Amino acid sequence: MKQSAGILAYRKEGQTLRVFLVHPGGPFWSKKDVGSWSIPKGEFIEGEDALAAAKREFEEETGQTIDGQFRQLPPCKQPSRKVIHTWPVEAEVDADALESNRFEMEWPPRSGRVRSFPEVDRGAWFELAEAKRRIQWGQAAILLELARTLGTREDQ
Repeated sequence: MKQSAGILAYRKEGQTLRVFLVHPGGPFWSKKDVGSWSIPKGEFIEGEDALAAAKREFEEETGQTIDGQFRQLPPCKQPSRKVIHTWPVEAEVDADALESNRFEMEWPPRSGRVRSFPEVDRGAWFELAEAKRRIQWGQAAILLELARTLGTREDQ
Protein backbone atom coordinates (compact mmCIF):
# COMPACT_ATOMS: atom_id res chain seq x y z
CA MET A 1 0.00 0.00 0.00
CA LYS A 2 1.37 3.42 -0.95
CA GLN A 3 1.66 6.05 1.74
CA SER A 4 1.97 9.82 1.56
CA ALA A 5 2.90 12.33 4.22
CA GLY A 6 1.83 15.94 4.22
CA ILE A 7 1.73 19.18 6.16
CA LEU A 8 -1.50 21.13 6.54
CA ALA A 9 -0.60 24.69 7.47
CA TYR A 10 -3.42 26.62 9.09
CA ARG A 11 -4.00 29.97 10.73
CA LYS A 12 -6.80 31.43 12.78
CA GLU A 13 -8.14 34.87 11.99
CA GLY A 14 -10.61 35.61 14.76
CA GLN A 15 -13.24 32.88 14.46
CA THR A 16 -12.17 32.03 10.91
CA LEU A 17 -9.90 29.08 10.17
CA ARG A 18 -7.81 29.26 6.99
CA VAL A 19 -5.76 26.43 5.47
CA PHE A 20 -2.96 26.49 2.93
CA LEU A 21 -3.46 24.30 -0.16
CA VAL A 22 -1.47 23.80 -3.35
CA HIS A 23 -2.60 23.29 -6.93
CA PRO A 24 -0.86 20.52 -8.91
CA GLY A 25 1.18 21.61 -11.89
CA GLY A 26 1.38 20.12 -15.35
CA PRO A 27 -0.94 20.03 -18.32
CA PHE A 28 -3.51 17.63 -16.84
CA TRP A 29 -4.37 20.07 -14.02
CA SER A 30 -3.84 23.39 -15.81
CA LYS A 31 -7.54 24.09 -16.46
CA LYS A 32 -8.93 22.40 -13.35
CA ASP A 33 -9.67 24.24 -10.13
CA VAL A 34 -12.58 23.05 -7.97
CA GLY A 35 -11.77 19.58 -6.66
CA SER A 36 -8.12 19.67 -7.73
CA TRP A 37 -6.22 21.32 -4.85
CA SER A 38 -4.28 19.34 -2.25
CA ILE A 39 -2.31 19.57 0.93
CA PRO A 40 1.44 19.67 0.16
CA LYS A 41 2.38 15.98 0.38
CA GLY A 42 4.32 13.17 -1.20
CA GLU A 43 5.09 9.49 -0.95
CA PHE A 44 7.50 8.01 1.54
CA ILE A 45 8.98 4.56 1.88
CA GLU A 46 8.57 1.96 4.62
CA GLY A 47 10.88 2.72 7.51
CA GLU A 48 11.23 6.41 6.64
CA ASP A 49 10.15 8.89 9.32
CA ALA A 50 6.79 10.13 8.03
CA LEU A 51 6.96 13.58 9.61
CA ALA A 52 10.45 14.14 8.19
CA ALA A 53 9.08 13.07 4.77
CA ALA A 54 6.14 15.48 5.15
CA LYS A 55 8.50 18.38 5.90
CA ARG A 56 10.72 17.43 2.94
CA GLU A 57 7.73 17.27 0.59
CA PHE A 58 6.45 20.61 1.86
CA GLU A 59 9.80 22.22 1.10
CA GLU A 60 10.04 20.56 -2.34
CA GLU A 61 6.56 21.72 -3.33
CA THR A 62 6.65 25.24 -1.88
CA GLY A 63 10.35 26.16 -1.65
CA GLN A 64 9.74 27.06 2.01
CA THR A 65 10.56 25.35 5.28
CA ILE A 66 7.96 24.99 7.98
CA ASP A 67 8.22 24.50 11.70
CA GLY A 68 6.02 24.65 14.75
CA GLN A 69 4.02 22.32 16.94
CA PHE A 70 2.95 19.47 14.67
CA ARG A 71 0.13 17.19 15.72
CA GLN A 72 -0.71 14.10 13.76
CA LEU A 73 -4.23 13.52 12.47
CA PRO A 74 -5.59 9.99 12.00
CA PRO A 75 -4.46 8.56 8.62
CA CYS A 76 -6.81 9.25 5.72
CA LYS A 77 -7.39 6.36 3.33
CA GLN A 78 -7.89 7.42 -0.29
CA PRO A 79 -10.15 5.72 -2.84
CA SER A 80 -6.92 4.65 -4.60
CA ARG A 81 -6.03 2.80 -1.36
CA LYS A 82 -3.18 5.21 -0.69
CA VAL A 83 -2.99 6.38 2.91
CA ILE A 84 -2.20 10.03 3.70
CA HIS A 85 -0.53 10.83 7.03
CA THR A 86 -1.11 14.50 7.87
CA TRP A 87 0.43 16.88 10.37
CA PRO A 88 -1.37 20.19 10.82
CA VAL A 89 0.67 23.12 12.13
CA GLU A 90 -0.25 26.71 12.82
CA ALA A 91 2.18 28.59 10.59
CA GLU A 92 2.61 31.29 7.99
CA VAL A 93 3.30 30.33 4.38
CA ASP A 94 3.93 32.94 1.71
CA ALA A 95 1.71 31.84 -1.18
CA ASP A 96 3.29 34.48 -3.45
CA ALA A 97 6.82 33.10 -2.91
CA LEU A 98 6.04 29.54 -4.01
CA GLU A 99 8.94 27.76 -5.75
CA SER A 100 8.18 24.15 -6.60
CA ASN A 101 10.42 21.36 -7.79
CA ARG A 102 9.83 20.21 -11.38
CA PHE A 103 9.10 17.01 -13.27
CA GLU A 104 9.51 16.08 -16.91
CA MET A 105 7.06 14.35 -19.20
CA GLU A 106 6.39 13.95 -22.88
CA TRP A 107 3.96 16.68 -23.91
CA PRO A 108 1.88 16.68 -26.00
CA PRO A 109 1.45 12.91 -25.81
CA ARG A 110 3.29 10.93 -28.51
CA SER A 111 4.99 14.12 -29.73
CA GLY A 112 8.49 13.03 -28.77
CA ARG A 113 8.99 16.37 -26.97
CA VAL A 114 9.86 16.29 -23.30
CA ARG A 115 8.81 19.33 -21.29
CA SER A 116 9.40 20.40 -17.72
CA PHE A 117 6.52 21.37 -15.41
CA PRO A 118 6.33 22.50 -11.78
CA GLU A 119 4.97 19.85 -9.44
CA VAL A 120 2.87 22.62 -7.87
CA ASP A 121 1.93 25.68 -9.90
CA ARG A 122 0.39 27.81 -7.14
CA GLY A 123 -0.65 27.87 -3.51
CA ALA A 124 -3.33 29.80 -1.65
CA TRP A 125 -5.00 30.29 1.71
CA PHE A 126 -8.67 29.33 1.89
CA GLU A 127 -11.36 29.59 4.53
CA LEU A 128 -12.36 26.09 5.55
CA ALA A 129 -15.67 26.01 3.64
CA GLU A 130 -13.95 27.12 0.42
CA ALA A 131 -11.06 24.71 1.00
CA LYS A 132 -13.53 21.81 1.22
CA ARG A 133 -14.87 22.84 -2.20
CA ARG A 134 -11.42 23.18 -3.76
CA ILE A 135 -9.61 20.16 -2.32
CA GLN A 136 -9.53 16.76 -4.05
CA TRP A 137 -12.59 15.00 -2.66
CA GLY A 138 -10.57 12.13 -1.16
CA GLN A 139 -8.74 14.63 1.06
CA ALA A 140 -11.83 16.44 2.37
CA ALA A 141 -11.83 14.20 5.46
CA ILE A 142 -8.48 15.72 6.44
CA LEU A 143 -10.07 19.18 6.61
CA LEU A 144 -13.01 17.87 8.63
CA GLU A 145 -10.65 16.17 11.06
CA LEU A 146 -8.63 19.38 11.45
CA ALA A 147 -11.83 21.31 12.27
CA ARG A 148 -12.84 18.65 14.79
CA THR A 149 -9.38 18.62 16.38
CA LEU A 150 -9.30 22.42 16.71
CA GLY A 151 -12.94 22.65 17.84
CA THR A 152 -13.87 24.80 14.85
CA ARG A 153 -17.15 24.73 13.00
CA GLU A 154 -16.81 23.06 9.60
CA ASP A 155 -18.64 25.85 7.76
CA GLN A 156 -16.13 28.57 8.70
